[in-house]
Amino acid sequence: MSFRVQGLHPTEFEHLFGLDDASLAKHKAKRYVTDENGGYPCRITLEDVGAGENLLLVNYAHQPCATAYASQGPIFVREKHATRAEWIDEIPDQLQVRLLSLRAYDRNDMMVDADVIDGKALKPLIERFLANKEVAYLHAHFARRGCFAAKIERT
Repeated sequence: MSFRVQGLHPTEFEHLFGLDDASLAKHKAKRYVTDENGGYPCRITLEDVGAGENLLLVNYAHQPCATAYASQGPIFVREKHATRAEWIDEIPDQLQVRLLSLRAYDRNDMMVDADVIDGKALKPLIERFLANKEVAYLHAHFARRGCFAAKIERT
């Protein structure tokens, strides 16, 4: 079963780049400068942000649907234009090194399955969920903090 793991589109966040702290707060956002390598996962590039980079913590509607599963929450994005990541039939390192919650949704945006798994074992779970014809797409979340990590779809 072929699948795509894709980062978020950078244009969704560019209006926040360069804003002062007060203006960011009006958008429910906060700037961070990383003080060590790793630990801050950018949802555009699907990479952990290196030391000394600016990133934004923003509230993001990752499940903007008209069901009880509508959801939004905090995510990090680099505060610069970055290329949107796309992985075909592979798992980004950012997901492999974390405990994940994988959630399967149907075409009506209703959850039909879910599991918690070590990221190193994610690929077989993706393939199992997508083998179910009822499943339209998957959401990966970082299990410990619950933050949205990435959307996964069939290719």
